[in-house]
Amino acid sequence: MPDLTDRNHSPTPTLARQGALLLCAIWLLAGVVGHDPWKVDDVLHLGVAFGMTGGDWLVPRIAGDPWLVSPPLYHWTAALCGKLLGWLLPWHDAARLASVLFGAAFLAILSRMAKQLLGASAALAAPLLAIGTLGLLVPLHEAQPAIVAITGFIISLWGMSTWRQKPARGGLLFGAGIGIGFLGAGLDSVVMQLATGLILGVHPAWRTRGSLVAWLTAASVALLIMLPWPFLLWQQAPSLFDVWWNAEKASLALRGGFSRNHLELLAWAAWPVLPLALWSLWLERRNLFKPQAVLLLVATATALFAFFADDPKPTALMPALVPITLLAAAAAGRLRRGAANAFDWFGMMTFTLIAALIWLGGIAMLTGEPARVAKNFSKPAPGFVAEASTVAIVLAIAATVGWIAVMLRTPRSPWRAAARWSVGLTTIWVLLVTLWLPWIDYGKSYRSVSADVRHALGAHPGCIARRGLGLAQRASLDYFSGIRTVSGQRAKDCRHMIVQATPRTERDSPGWTLILETSRPGDKSERLRLYRRAE
Repeated sequence: MPDLTDRNHSPTPTLARQGALLLCAIWLLAGVVGHDPWKVDDVLHLGVAFGMTGGDWLVPRIAGDPWLVSPPLYHWTAALCGKLLGWLLPWHDAARLASVLFGAAFLAILSRMAKQLLGASAALAAPLLAIGTLGLLVPLHEAQPAIVAITGFIISLWGMSTWRQKPARGGLLFGAGIGIGFLGAGLDSVVMQLATGLILGVHPAWRTRGSLVAWLTAASVALLIMLPWPFLLWQQAPSLFDVWWNAEKASLALRGGFSRNHLELLAWAAWPVLPLALWSLWLERRNLFKPQAVLLLVATATALFAFFADDPKPTALMPALVPITLLAAAAAGRLRRGAANAFDWFGMMTFTLIAALIWLGGIAMLTGEPARVAKNFSKPAPGFVAEASTVAIVLAIAATVGWIAVMLRTPRSPWRAAARWSVGLTTIWVLLVTLWLPWIDYGKSYRSVSADVRHALGAHPGCIARRGLGLAQRASLDYFSGIRTVSGQRAKDCRHMIVQATPRTERDSPGWTLILETSRPGDKSERLRLYRRAE
């Protein structure tokens, strides 16, 4: 793939770089703070981090019970953010800033690698395309270890790109990426990155005199990062190490199979970078054996294989979006005029319409007019009362004015369509956060449920048994009200029991008296029931 600076004749202007940096910062920060932990992943991982503040930084736990699904790098970082900034923000908001840190690192390294592979203009295009990709929008704004995994993946790809000229440095980066990916997502990430490196090792560009040095450096750095946590776990809690290790080995098995759901998820989550990446491959169809193209193709293939081998979920697709975004950056400025104009107009019309609808919903919640629209918001959130926030309204107006200015004043350039798309998506995200966030938080938070249960339990409830209680619910009860439950033999003498059930499930339980039934506002599928043992 050619250097894109050669095609555009000039380096990226300083003003454009500063604008892209500001846009990325707004995108990263919007929606990370200002709301309670939400079901499922957000409260789950915040719950693990919250448990670490009690003193046990080695074993990830949810409400006191070991949770050994993934290594704890994200949770360590979130717990530290909560400790350092808990005086300024609610603890969960402060802890969620870990996502901002890893997200910023991911975008910065993505830009650096795009410049190294594709040229100076791609260094601007790549992060803009990343923040405009639908599949990265929600995961990068919640408490999510998958962010660590894609950060490690982009570091390892950066290392593979570097070691052709600087083997030792490239090996160091490749090993660091593998180690960080392991501490974020476990062996799945390691296997994917190693497969990418080993396949690339067959290509002549990576079979150099310094390759042995690169591989030895990579192995040393990766092991140095990876081994301390499992070693300490094995040393201090051998039984828990066995649980974790067996889970890691099981995760390497093929858990799913290629299905229509995978294709549907790929189609929307990889928009708009997937069609741009395919266009890039078409433009460079005669140069696909060049090192830059081979690197991105191999990385895409291994990440997509891992995605298709797993259940179809957005977090499993995230690693594949990394090389796909880099491929897209190579073609975003090379669209034919008709395609570029169509992409540009589609983005402007779509985001303008969505922005208008968000404003309509926000006004309806605050004023009750139009009545039909206001009713549509009150049905799923009964009892919600919207309150006008001057700061939120000012920010929403500023975002809207900025979007209008971008539509009217952006000069013609090869990158205009991609830039406007990213600005448009960021605009509607900011509008959602400023105008709808209290309404969304009202329905997704377990704060009121936890308060109901805490009040019904009284001051000294003793041990509390559980039946069918999900991890997210357990984490929420612990975080909001300090309620921890037990199961198995530990629960046989408990005076209280919390049951998670559907509304149609039989309420009576032999030997128990129902004292409370509660749910999140508007939740029609889930009930938490509190029982007291019959005397």
